[in-house]
Amino acid sequence: MQRFLYLETLRIQNKSERRGQNRSDHLQITFIPLDERPCNYEFPYMLVQGTEHMVDRPPLSMMGQKKTPGDWEQLWTWLEEKIETADGAVIALDTLLYGGIIPSRLHYFSETVLLERLNRLRKIKEKRPELKLLAFQLIMRCPQYSISDEEPDYYADWGREIFRKGYIDHRKELNIATAEELEELSDINSRLPDDVLNDYLGRRKINMEANKAVLELVKDGTIDFLIFPQDDSAPYGYTAKDQQVARQRIGELDLELKAYMYSGADEVGCTLMARLINEWKGVQPLVYPRLSSIQGAFVTPVYEDRFFYETLKYQITAAGALIASSAAEADLILLASTPGETMMEAVSQEHPFFSYDVYRNLMELVEYGNYMLKQGKAVAVADVGYANGADLKLVKMLRQKEMLFQLAGYAAWNTSSNSLGTVISQALLYTHYGRTQEHLDFLSLRYAEDAGYCAIVRKELNAGLVDQMGYNKFLLDGPRGEVAKYVRARLTEVIEEKINGSDGKVTITDCYMPWNRTFEVGLKVKYTQE
Repeated sequence: MQRFLYLETLRIQNKSERRGQNRSDHLQITFIPLDERPCNYEFPYMLVQGTEHMVDRPPLSMMGQKKTPGDWEQLWTWLEEKIETADGAVIALDTLLYGGIIPSRLHYFSETVLLERLNRLRKIKEKRPELKLLAFQLIMRCPQYSISDEEPDYYADWGREIFRKGYIDHRKELNIATAEELEELSDINSRLPDDVLNDYLGRRKINMEANKAVLELVKDGTIDFLIFPQDDSAPYGYTAKDQQVARQRIGELDLELKAYMYSGADEVGCTLMARLINEWKGVQPLVYPRLSSIQGAFVTPVYEDRFFYETLKYQITAAGALIASSAAEADLILLASTPGETMMEAVSQEHPFFSYDVYRNLMELVEYGNYMLKQGKAVAVADVGYANGADLKLVKMLRQKEMLFQLAGYAAWNTSSNSLGTVISQALLYTHYGRTQEHLDFLSLRYAEDAGYCAIVRKELNAGLVDQMGYNKFLLDGPRGEVAKYVRARLTEVIEEKINGSDGKVTITDCYMPWNRTFEVGLKVKYTQE
């Protein structure tokens, strides 16, 4: 441990000497989260703690609750007040336009109303032209399943049909639809109610006009940098066609270097926080990725629309960094535990595909990372072998090497892009600020949530436990009911068994269920040295 701390101190000192021209004062950041869940409200805020920078965010009371939108007028008033003294801002435009990510799929606002709201942003920048304003706005998704938990109520009955109609219509336009698909489309057209389809497509059209209007704000300098993240994407369908429209408009306005579009969503607040701080410091850290599988670069992660490595390049660049050509020149080594072929869900890892054991090499990845740590390099782990949770075999190996709490970052929650954006952001900030208590607390949170909850406890809950308690995975007994109490107790056991060791201990200080369902958990944890 003493040797590691010496090497870490030496690395930070060397970086400071190389970058002595960096500004020493602090950033005052105004932050509008995408919604009230911890991944959006807490993670970006937590990453900046332990630095010299300050973050203002709206009180939770303004942020809404799942399908209930946030208070737009209060949010705008709060923003206009706070931003007067800010140096930079990270803004989720879906919150200011619709009240949050879920309300963006449910609203009945007219295009005129949305454009009026966007114009308020233009007025802010006119008053504060020196303000660095980074923003993101989603292109409306189209899930492949019939569940209305995050969609209009009719999606419970017609969601699959809406997706398949858009998917096959798109392929038909491209003259690549099969005879079977055309037959399926004919059947869907005969059954899908007109009022359902018109409601869905009408909202998509209005949201797309808002997307195009935001690009005008990038063109006129109101927004300095924009990301169109895309969750639950597919290569064909309504979302893919909307992406084409946005991409064409980006080209027409010559905004390719100022408006990115790639898979992701809930991690973008973290990404833009890292970018803002990197720009403030006047640096572009170099990241050297190393994958567990030679084919991993060419795997298309589930819920995404392109090869893993293409998204990785976007995630690194969007955070204000660049890919290094060698480990020697890199500020950060990023270990990516990609699948060897086809990605599975984390809940199925007890019985993995053949390719997980044969077409990738976790042992070499861990040994390489351990070697680089001993050389004084910052090393982070993007645990993206499975969707929606950690690779427990990888976590076990990291623990055996006593690497868990020496890493510059770690993430394994939800989609591959959610994890990538989170770990890259944390690790880039680590290259500036090192191994602070706040860094260790966030690292500990990732192990507790991504490995403990997502890969183990949530699986147990969904396997019948919540049903036995008289609830279901979409409707529990409240954020702090008996289910939350059980999760805290069970998660404490899992952390002790899978995470805690001689190099550190994770203690849960709070546990709740933010959206009263099993999918996400709200945790606060503390790292202590044994």
